[in-house]
Amino acid sequence: MAGSVLFLLLGFFLILLFLLGPRRPKNFPPGPAAIFLFGNVLQLSMSNPVEDLNRLAKRYGNVFSLYIGKKPAVVLHGLRAVKEALVVHAADFAGRPQGLMLNHVTENKGLIMANYGPVWKEHRRFALTTMKNFGLGKQSMEERILEETLNICQHLESSSGKLLDPQPLIHSAASNIVSSMLFGTRYGYDDEVLAFIINSFKENARKANSVWAMIYDSFPLLRHLPLPFRKVFENYEALKNHTRSIIADHKKTRIPEEPRDVIDCYLDEMEKENEGTSLDEDRLVMFLLDLHFAGTDTTSNTILTALLYLSVYRDVQVLCQQEIDTVLQAKEHVSYEDRQQMPFVQATIHELQRLANIAPLGVFHSTTRNTQLMGYDIPEGTLVITNLTSVLYEHSQWAQPNDFYPSHFLNEQGEFVKPEAFLAFSAGPRVCLGEALARMELFLILVTLLWRFHFVWPEDCGGPDLRPVFGGIQAPKPYRLTVIPRRNQGDHVAF
Repeated sequence: MAGSVLFLLLGFFLILLFLLGPRRPKNFPPGPAAIFLFGNVLQLSMSNPVEDLNRLAKRYGNVFSLYIGKKPAVVLHGLRAVKEALVVHAADFAGRPQGLMLNHVTENKGLIMANYGPVWKEHRRFALTTMKNFGLGKQSMEERILEETLNICQHLESSSGKLLDPQPLIHSAASNIVSSMLFGTRYGYDDEVLAFIINSFKENARKANSVWAMIYDSFPLLRHLPLPFRKVFENYEALKNHTRSIIADHKKTRIPEEPRDVIDCYLDEMEKENEGTSLDEDRLVMFLLDLHFAGTDTTSNTILTALLYLSVYRDVQVLCQQEIDTVLQAKEHVSYEDRQQMPFVQATIHELQRLANIAPLGVFHSTTRNTQLMGYDIPEGTLVITNLTSVLYEHSQWAQPNDFYPSHFLNEQGEFVKPEAFLAFSAGPRVCLGEALARMELFLILVTLLWRFHFVWPEDCGGPDLRPVFGGIQAPKPYRLTVIPRRNQGDHVAF
């Protein structure tokens, strides 16, 4: 009897929570019923909500809504919905949601979470101009990448024939490439400072996409309690202090109008005293941290995914190596221009990016004004989630969406083509700032490594698990492989 009463009370309580839950505005995208305080959070898997979002899209359509706590969110599923929002109505969907943990950690500065407006536009314009001036797409940037790639190769040589976890090496190299451009500095792979930077970035990315971040965003009253999300703020404060010390050193040693790196360029621009400029030292700190974080985790995890797949799919690895050998022959090293003669390598790299699916839900957007999308009314300030996974795996867009199939990026003549649904870098005004740098890094590093080494999945390690670990920045599961120098098998190699 007591059990029946308890069951009825629990049922009544749940019904009450649904009745007290938020109500969607008129003509707002449909979605599941939300409960008081929690919204739809309890209906989503915190370890990987993508399958839940795909299931909801089948029920409610390619534009549907959820509540994260009391905050309404619109989810976009598939190429048509994502493209219409980010490209056709670009300015309407170019904002960033406010009041979330990431906003508070970054103080709404930098580039990633700063809201759409004059300050963000000035800093993005400065970043694009400065990276171009430092040789993005030119020989000088190639030299930075190739120099770091030589260090990777030397470490792989020393591990020849042994089981190797490539993750620390690749993360260190990716961080160094960005660091050389931002700070004019690279670190040894065993340097404690480098380990601190990489580990802080990784931990913050992991916690920013965990249940603790959801709790922070949904329940403001809990934000000051000593819960695990506080570690994100502690890490970021340590990173800020480290970056401030580098800026202080630059201020002592720089020569005006003779910039060595991005910091010097920013300081030069600050001294020009342009009326109305938003450039200042606090924003410089956040600006550098955003670029360093984005340029480290995304590129490194794509390369790690590539080495994993290529060690498993040896036939694709061999075809890439044959094309690389044919094009490079006796050259001293690869050049970014060589990509024009390597359609299969380009197709393979793009297919690896598609499967790596580094940013499965992109970076959250928000609407900058009241707008419409596919017949629905979406108010200003609404959080918008772009399910990029649904685009990169959309059955109507890819012949074999769940398979490793480089021919997705080749036409009937064997020429490289890029389908419209390849949105690995997102789209619109918020498209990844480092796209050009990432493309160059991926091509130069992977071609050099395939030119010099075979990557072999060890038979005694069992079958590989190709399913990635979900996160804001997605990563392959930890793995080990064997690296064998190609020259030991009589293959031509030059460097």
